[in-house]
Order: sequence, then structure tokens, then C-alpha cells
Amino acid sequence: MKVKIDTKEKFCVFTPEEVSLSGNMTEELVNKMLATINAEPYNVILNMQHVAAVDGASAESLAQTQQEFYEANQSMVICCLEKSVEKFLDDKELLERMNVTPTESEAWDIVQMEEIEREFL
Repeated sequence: MKVKIDTKEKFCVFTPEEVSLSGNMTEELVNKMLATINAEPYNVILNMQHVAAVDGASAESLAQTQQEFYEANQSMVICCLEKSVEKFLDDKELLERMNVTPTESEAWDIVQMEEIEREFL
């Protein structure tokens, strides 16, 4: 699976360069993202701009991975969802459980705001 990884000061941006995500591809992606939980930068942005389809197992896996980040007191924001993927996640009732933004820039802002929140707590 081809994934572009762009490391910033406070987060890593993972951008899958695949048109569809299947279960085994998502597992590889999730493992790469979870590797950042114990290494700086701790936060992750998942840019889904190239992904036009996900299967049910992949969607569940992404929702669970996002929850793991928040349980570890870190952020994971998903951005740039194609309309078809957004509708699929909404139909599966996963979209409301996920932290999703329309653009990568907004995802950056969310991560930075959550970092500030954690510093105050």
C-alpha cells in the first residue's frame, strides 16, 4: 500500500494513495499510524483525498483507531473525505463517532486546539 507521510512539528499527515481501502490495506495503514502513539509527533491527520471507497471492516477499523488515539490522550483527525466515503460512513453510523473535517487545514487547526486543551488540563 502506498501512503505518503508528511511529518510536522505537532502531527503526522498520512495520505493513502489508493482509490479504495480494503481490510488488509487498512490494517497496514493503522499499524503505521499507531506507531506514532509512542513517538513524537503523537498526533495524526488522515487525509483521505484519494480514497473513493472503503469497506465495512476498514471503516470500523478507522473509527476504532481514532478512539485509541483519544484514549491515549492524542488526536487523530480525518480530512478530505470523498462524498461517497462520507455517505458510506454516515450510513454505517460511524461518521458521528469520528473527528472529521472538510480540509487538511481545518484538521491542523483541530489538532492544535486539542493540544492547547490538553496543556490546560
